[in-house]
Amino acid sequence: MIVRLIDNDGAEGWGECFCNWPSFAAEHRYRILTELIAPRLKDKKFTCPADLVNHLNAEFRILRIQADEPGPFDQSIAAVDIAAWDLAARKAGEPLYRVLGGQSDVASVPYYASGLSPNQANQIARKELEIGTRAFKSKVGWGAKEDLASLAALREVIGFDAVLMVDANQKWDLETARQIIPSFREFNLDWVEEPIPADHNSEDFAELASLGIPIAAGENVRSYDGFSSIMTTGKVSVIQPDIIKWGGITGCLMVAKDALRDNRRYCPHYLGGGIGLVATAHLLAAAGGDGLLELDATPNILRTLLAHPFPILSDGELRLPQEPGLGVAPNLSALTKFSCDI
Repeated sequence: MIVRLIDNDGAEGWGECFCNWPSFAAEHRYRILTELIAPRLKDKKFTCPADLVNHLNAEFRILRIQADEPGPFDQSIAAVDIAAWDLAARKAGEPLYRVLGGQSDVASVPYYASGLSPNQANQIARKELEIGTRAFKSKVGWGAKEDLASLAALREVIGFDAVLMVDANQKWDLETARQIIPSFREFNLDWVEEPIPADHNSEDFAELASLGIPIAAGENVRSYDGFSSIMTTGKVSVIQPDIIKWGGITGCLMVAKDALRDNRRYCPHYLGGGIGLVATAHLLAAAGGDGLLELDATPNILRTLLAHPFPILSDGELRLPQEPGLGVAPNLSALTKFSCDI
């Protein structure tokens, strides 16, 4: 779901709200945004996007508790936050990453291809290599034997010079993770992502971090204190907030700065449409460091048509738009052929 924010001068900005699942999530967030959030913004004045976010968090603090729905509210407010930053940067006449404090000479950010499952990982990797992709992330968690075989085959395709990571998507319990992570050392992995569920205590993550391969997490962390905990007590070395799941640009920029200050890598998670992807790229460029942008390798019209013109990919990097704001906007006319009456 995408959000358009328009101010009284007619300037606009675009944001994206997480609503991948369940199937009715989009309608749910739509109603939060249109029936609850929009009336709280109409005719209000804000000095900056962070001011707007603080206002919304205060307005809905009690309702979030009463409804027991912090996630949907976080996601809805994050969408407005992204749109507010896009709007502010457009009015400033600067690309978003510069407004966020990034260096003016930054032209691109490195990316990695994600979404590689064992049954098609090698085929996708070959196609990605042809367009200059240099880093890859494969899904694991199918069983120790299957995981080791698929990683060995993938390394044969991409070679040992390419960057390789794995994502367990929270599939393992602590004991399984203890057993299988050491067996991955031969594949020279940059990280093992979400080896255990995000609600495990930080000490469990710290134990896994001691096994010799960097641990990545953050996609499903839902608070500033939560990120502080996995970085300090949890010893997680690759920090992965997702701007459409929690925090928007305002919250995730704070986390990114903390991560880099503490000598962690900021490698934002992203799996969604084009607006959120480009916003994530701008945030990564503004934060700096040696982070990588996640780019799902599977075709997705909601990625390309919702961020028009879609940024150029070249030699393993995504070229940042230099137009004001995000530098992209939804191509709604091109999406009409996919519409239907409900």
